Amino acid sequence: MYSLTHKTENAHEDSIWTCAWGCPKKKKNSEPNEDNEDSRDSVRSAEEETVEYLVTGSVDDAVKVWEFMDGALRVKHRLTGHSLGVVSVAVSSDGSKCASSSLDSSLKLWDLLSGEKLTSIDVGPVDIWTVVFSPDDKFVVSGSHAGKIHLYGTESGKQEQTLDTRGGKFTLSVAYSPDGKYIASGAIDGIINIFDVAYGKVLRTLEGHAMPIRSLCFSPDSQLLLTASDDGHMKLYDVKDANLAGTMSGHASWVLGVAFSPDGQQFASSSSDHTVKVWELAQRQCLHTFNEHKDQVWAVKYNPLRNNIITSVSEDKSINLYECPMYDT
Repeated sequence: MYSLTHKTENAHEDSIWTCAWGCPKKKKNSEPNEDNEDSRDSVRSAEEETVEYLVTGSVDDAVKVWEFMDGALRVKHRLTGHSLGVVSVAVSSDGSKCASSSLDSSLKLWDLLSGEKLTSIDVGPVDIWTVVFSPDDKFVVSGSHAGKIHLYGTESGKQEQTLDTRGGKFTLSVAYSPDGKYIASGAIDGIINIFDVAYGKVLRTLEGHAMPIRSLCFSPDSQLLLTASDDGHMKLYDVKDANLAGTMSGHASWVLGVAFSPDGQQFASSSSDHTVKVWELAQRQCLHTFNEHKDQVWAVKYNPLRNNIITSVSEDKSINLYECPMYDT
């Protein structure tokens, strides 16, 4: 059964534009008492415990880290330092770090468990609209209004590589394939570029949309690229040969966010029509529509540990959690 399981109203003081899940492992508590078997067991379990965090970014300039426990969210950290609205957040694959970007031209890295700021990366006078980690967590990748893709070292805090979209327009969205081979970028003019990371060059240019690409993501097996556009459509492309593998319609307005489920059998979309839709990949059909927001839904994400948990964030300042039926092939 599809259901709204939790809603946090007024989660931020203004519109929430971005969210990301992170599942870091909790650090060891303390050394066990050698004479106490229970103490040794508790430390062993603490070493293996994984916590589930949801990170959100808002026009109110704040990044919030929420702990997901017993089906609900509670604030763990409130991260401050941005000054012109947080438009993108991302979590490293190991769950230890969070990156946030803002229209104040700043890119910040945070320790997800402690909430401490690790570094601020100076990106110069550019608007950063999107940020992602590389699969090996060595780089934070961002797109700029100049159409270039920049890779910043997570350790060095410096720009280490630039990918050129060859005269491309404002980059609104960026995705890194899980296998580490490709970076995809979506621009304000609807053009999608797929880069070969090893060679640092554009491998494919896709012109399937005529309006801005608000979101794009790779399937978990890196075979497919899913794109979302202001034209109200989503498209699936075969990454290897750039063939169009499907077009999905159904939203009544801009599609603002798309995300694959961890098993790759479903994907979710969010729209300025106030809805979140769940889709089956195999048949390219909508399975369910959630109508739980009162304004446009800026982002949607699956919990990486659970195929059946989706979250969405909205202009209405709320965070929604949904449960979906477990999907069997």
